[in-house]
Amino acid sequence: MKFIDEAKIEVHAGKGGDGAATFRREKYVPRGGPDGGDGGRGGSVWARADRNVNTLIDYRFARIHRAEHGARGARANCSGRGGRDLELRVPAGTLVRDEASGELLADLARDGSRALLARGGRGGLGNTHFKSSVNRAPRQFTRGEPGESRRLALELRVLADVGLLGLPNAGKSSFIRAVSSARPKVADYPFTTLNPSLGVVRVGEASFVIADIPGLIEGAAEGAGLGHQFLRHLSRTRLLLHVVDITQPDAAQGTRAIAAELRKHSAALYRKPRWLLFNKIDAVQDAPARIRKIVSALRWKRPWFKVSALTGEGCREVCKAAARELARA
Repeated sequence: MKFIDEAKIEVHAGKGGDGAATFRREKYVPRGGPDGGDGGRGGSVWARADRNVNTLIDYRFARIHRAEHGARGARANCSGRGGRDLELRVPAGTLVRDEASGELLADLARDGSRALLARGGRGGLGNTHFKSSVNRAPRQFTRGEPGESRRLALELRVLADVGLLGLPNAGKSSFIRAVSSARPKVADYPFTTLNPSLGVVRVGEASFVIADIPGLIEGAAEGAGLGHQFLRHLSRTRLLLHVVDITQPDAAQGTRAIAAELRKHSAALYRKPRWLLFNKIDAVQDAPARIRKIVSALRWKRPWFKVSALTGEGCREVCKAAARELARA
């Protein structure tokens, strides 16, 4: 299934049913009074987070969603049937915004959480409400109110505890394959990963979700290489693992470039705990010397690890440390 993480839709709640203007007509009630019932309320439009839904692709093709109108009131003071509500199922982690203003209307972060998107109109009043001592046979009634209509922007941010980031072909997909059951595409060329991938990492009795974000390039915060779309998926993570390819001669400069993109995109994202994973130690003879040179050039004081995503060396140690960090957070 294609991963779609944003969509624009229209939602239209149902109109309330009109009130009725009717009178009693039984043969044993020769001067029957008004008995018009109220109209039913229009159906509302809701959104509900569902863990069984993984993408917003359905809303790329079905953009307009309407709830049912309320029914007209009936004689014998019978109210019209209310319109059925419409519930839109979206992935957990979906943000709902007003398309015009950008106002955040709902953050459906938990499975089962619901949000009202458009409220149905109230039903009109039947003529029974207008009976008085001076008007015993009123013919007045009121129309049902229109339901709310909105243009909305849906935006999915994946729910993960740990986010992988780095330059294209740094080995992020290989790492997530090594530590979880996720199977993203792996090949020896840049931009193999085109969509975020999620994997569950188990460490003893503990577990956490890790997200493989497509490789970033310089200018990602401004949208280069779809970077802006992918950086937002890191916003809910609690720990960032920055994968560095030590076989590249400019590894330190590439690491600085990624850090600069994080800072430009979001100060909160830049402040998240970030560890360096020096990958491909199996591919070079002088791996320790290269790592020392990069650490020195960056003046790196935070945790770092040397790993080989291909052979698995060092990967479990990273996972154990991440599990301890998340338990403290």
